[in-house]
Amino acid sequence: MTASFIFRPSQEKILRYRGGRLGIAAVPGAGKTFTLSALAAQIIASGALATDQEVLIVTLVNSAVENFSNRISAMVEQKGLIPHLGYRVRTLHGLAHDLVREKPGRVGLEERFSIVDEAEAAAIRKDAAQTWLAAHAETLEDYLDPQMEPGKRDWALRQQLPAQIESLAQAFIRSAKDSRQAPESLLARLKASGQSLPLDEMGYAIYADYQRALAYRGAVDFDDLIRLSLDLLESDPEFLERLRYRYPFILEDEAQDSSQLQEKILGLLSGENGNWVRVGDPNQAIFETFTTASPELLRRFIAENDSAELPESGRSQPAIIGLANRLIKWVMDRHPNPHAQDALMPPYILPAPAGDPQPNPPDDPTAIHFVTKRFAPEEELEQVARSVEKYVNSIQDIPVEQKPTIAILDTRNARGAEMVKLLNARGVECVELLNSTHQTRRAAGALSRLLAYLADPGSATKLSGAYQVWRREIFQGEADAATRRPYQETAECLRRLGNVEEFLAPTEARDWLSGFSEADSQREPDSDAVPASFLLEELTAFRADARRWLDAVTLPVDQLILTLAQDVFTDPADLALAHKLALLLRQSSNNHTDWRLPELTAELVVIAKNERRFLGFSSDDAGFDPEKHRGKVVVTTMHRAKGLEWDRVYLLSVNNYDFPAGMHDESFISEKWYVRDHLNLEAEALGQLQAALSDDEFDYYEEGAATKQARVDYVKERLRLLYVGITRAKRELIITFNSGRKGDAEAAPALKALW
Repeated sequence: MTASFIFRPSQEKILRYRGGRLGIAAVPGAGKTFTLSALAAQIIASGALATDQEVLIVTLVNSAVENFSNRISAMVEQKGLIPHLGYRVRTLHGLAHDLVREKPGRVGLEERFSIVDEAEAAAIRKDAAQTWLAAHAETLEDYLDPQMEPGKRDWALRQQLPAQIESLAQAFIRSAKDSRQAPESLLARLKASGQSLPLDEMGYAIYADYQRALAYRGAVDFDDLIRLSLDLLESDPEFLERLRYRYPFILEDEAQDSSQLQEKILGLLSGENGNWVRVGDPNQAIFETFTTASPELLRRFIAENDSAELPESGRSQPAIIGLANRLIKWVMDRHPNPHAQDALMPPYILPAPAGDPQPNPPDDPTAIHFVTKRFAPEEELEQVARSVEKYVNSIQDIPVEQKPTIAILDTRNARGAEMVKLLNARGVECVELLNSTHQTRRAAGALSRLLAYLADPGSATKLSGAYQVWRREIFQGEADAATRRPYQETAECLRRLGNVEEFLAPTEARDWLSGFSEADSQREPDSDAVPASFLLEELTAFRADARRWLDAVTLPVDQLILTLAQDVFTDPADLALAHKLALLLRQSSNNHTDWRLPELTAELVVIAKNERRFLGFSSDDAGFDPEKHRGKVVVTTMHRAKGLEWDRVYLLSVNNYDFPAGMHDESFISEKWYVRDHLNLEAEALGQLQAALSDDEFDYYEEGAATKQARVDYVKERLRLLYVGITRAKRELIITFNSGRKGDAEAAPALKALW
């Protein structure tokens, strides 16, 4: 290797790899990508490959593909070889797509099959789930809390259960496909089980409907690609041998998030005694609950094959490293739930050795701040916003290239969105790495309120809401109370309308606005009431636009959105976002020809509430670089922060609701208040699926057992999430908690153990 690259002892050991199976456990900041890239470059330069062979690198996300390609190319070029030759970098889905595209007919697909993305797959599942629920709502009556009042029961059935069923369907379908069960074979298993499995019967029905919808489109989803690629490899030995020759070395990154099918695919490609290197950090497996991934797969692989560690990290200062290691040790030795004590395991993080090109920041135990006061949720956000504002002001005079990187990490996107509002109000420049940006949410929210009115034009309340969007510079801007008052009175007049038609479509005999001039003439001269002349002028202008909107309802939805946007947006960025949202709704409308304005409005509402990813003009898909935002505050979730690092990090909401210990008196997010006996319906559905697919005739489904196991799994995942949050910090770490929505949450047991 050229002198440009200096390797740590642990990395040098891995670079001595010459073949076979090797499992590598890496810590945060250990340089996994760098090490795998160097190993790939070394294999290419060693002459071990024929001209028609490649090193196959499999990684988790699209943004990592380019990162790997650039690193390997640079290393190969420094060896005097031609870059971009001798290796191929793919996500697992990209690899599966490559395989199935070579022989689609072998797995029952047309030559021109298509792939539905996650948004379209979710929409198809939603249709299937709602169709089932409309016909079989009584099937789930037994799962509802019998103590609920009738009014609440009806509300739960209408407003809560549909989303629950959609979530259950997603987990069920994904698990069924990971078990390689088509709807037909699954139905046979259900009939043969001899057990009462109502959630599985529901899951099967939605699954079958979902697959029929895919078949109608001539399409597959991402999970189908994985399943079908494995079917292809197992059914075509000649094709498999050709691939084994093409890829004599397989290097797998982020293997802690590997699924059973991914392991089988790469195991087949490498062969029983082939060259397969797997690297990952089981302590950072944070995407496991109700997915098919499991960190235990990597742990088992490491235990059964040659293994190595990447324990050194130059990311964090020693005190933060010590804190992360203390968390590992506490979990293993003292966690109150013995079933969760294997959530975190060694290797412990070691500081970078002396002379390392990436030395740790100076040790500073005082830079770790535990805020032990129990804030209310809103108060926690306010206090952190105040702290951030003060800190940002203190570094104003530092040159940009020397300013620190800063991040606020919360557990949920909605909390991050609230934090952004507070920071914006304080004039603090921030960067959003959430499902959608603040500007996107505001634009989607405005347009959704207009569509909501057009879908129900007789509603005075929704008409008033449309007016507030029309005057959004007043209602959402910084207008003072006196300036806002006449506009609020106008909105209130609209809300009190007895007959909307008399305002929007008046006749000579019945014109609601005609009474305003008379009311103005009868008003006392010194009255402080809003002049009727203002109301008349304002309402007349609004009526002209509202009429035009109603006339535009017959347009295709994308043209309708653009018509509305021209009347309510002036900012070029808002208009550009409206164009993107218009395209999104047109695609939804094309995919769901039966959808009308209420369903299309709902699509905008989920974006406005930050419940669905919509990037707007974000560069996130290409990989996020904190270094490009020095001195600004990045607001994101702990999940989205994985793989990133900042000088100063705030961790919020570290309470025993978001980070439970698994005690009997704790609440769990997946256990809904309207479901009896605290059952977790997703977990119970998967428990029933496991029983149906078991070959053990004594493996019967026991209600509640899956919920208990799901609690343990969730506790373990949240411990790993806390570990990830801590290890995002390089120099300073501030941890806070709140009392939760009900006001009864305490500091998480893990947090108390670290105080």
